[in-house]
Amino acid sequence: MSDVNADDWVSAGHRPMGFPEFVIVIAAIMALNPLAMDMMLPALPNIGAAFEIPVANHLQLVLSTFLIGFGVGQFVMGPLSDRFGRRPVLLGGMAVYAVASVLAVAAPSFETLLLARALQGLGTAATRVIATSIVRDCYVGRRMASVMSLAMMVFIAVPVIAPSFGQAVLLVTAWRGIFVVLMLYGLLALAWCVLRLPETLPESERRSLAPADILSAFRQTVTHRQTIGYATAAGSVMGALFAYVFCAQQIFTGIYRLGHYFPLAFAAVAVGVAIAGFLNARLVGRLGMRVISHGALTLYTVVAGVMLLTESLGVLPLALFMVLSALMMFSFGMMVANFTALAMEPQGHIAGTASSLYGSITTLIGIVVGMAIGQSFDGTLLPFSVGFFLSTLAALAIVLVVEKGRLFKPHHRPVA
Repeated sequence: MSDVNADDWVSAGHRPMGFPEFVIVIAAIMALNPLAMDMMLPALPNIGAAFEIPVANHLQLVLSTFLIGFGVGQFVMGPLSDRFGRRPVLLGGMAVYAVASVLAVAAPSFETLLLARALQGLGTAATRVIATSIVRDCYVGRRMASVMSLAMMVFIAVPVIAPSFGQAVLLVTAWRGIFVVLMLYGLLALAWCVLRLPETLPESERRSLAPADILSAFRQTVTHRQTIGYATAAGSVMGALFAYVFCAQQIFTGIYRLGHYFPLAFAAVAVGVAIAGFLNARLVGRLGMRVISHGALTLYTVVAGVMLLTESLGVLPLALFMVLSALMMFSFGMMVANFTALAMEPQGHIAGTASSLYGSITTLIGIVVGMAIGQSFDGTLLPFSVGFFLSTLAALAIVLVVEKGRLFKPHHRPVA
């Protein structure tokens, strides 16, 4: 199918929306997840005071339970949307998100709040998985890459600015006001999709939900060395990143005493991911996924080693920590998209189910690793530094096994 014919076919796929509106809707849907995750960071001390949480590390559950819901949800959202269509599953997920936000606003206890956060994560699993599927339904080739690049610009920018949004809300209202904002945003996105976003998966292309078919696809995914190897490696490096997010408020306000300036420091560090996203898009076609991702993993390992060494010696001031954290974010940004592409490379025939399973595996491994590191926080950076270094070494060892010791070398075909 030529690009011209593809564009002609696709234009009917999301009618009545034009191209600009379609990109904005996809970006708005994808933004639900990082917005709900990172807006909460400045509010954690307020939540702890409201519910009289005696152990500061327990407040990290506000973040980790959200991610658990997100990780578990990805198991089912892909297969469900392949069977019943994108629109009902997407709208259902967004409705769950809105209801969960209302529950969080009214939560009478910390346990109820955690339940609401898990449901929010479950709802955003639909938005994250299905937004990508909708783009794939509507566009191919260069046009699809264009849509995803534009949408990812928003997806990358949101974690950078979300804590500042959260801090701004706290200046005018209590911490529950953040959930009111999240609820209103979710309802606006839901209404927009109800009114304007059509079904993009034709009846003729829908797949069976027969247990044998799903289990077969799962088996093919988890038994392929390249797929499961890069999934577990991605989960390991993601664990260090999750641990950083879980501990960020305690690190910047407790160790470095930044107070209300914490969102600015977090944003400055997170810019590294945005820079990596732009660079990777420009370089991957020329250098290849393995060269870039293996180089980024090497940098990740060096950064982890330097952080552990300087913290062990007691010479890790704020400026150096921020530089190392920005490099951590940058190298993660150069890894994650390429690890995903390498894992999915052999799974084209079951891409939807494999993508859902990959997302769940990486997220759940990341949560386990991130929670183990985060819950060991003791008022110093030593537990984080040790966990960062060990999880990075694990990722490097996994990639070495997958590639049979041949780092940086492109392959003519996927590893069997």
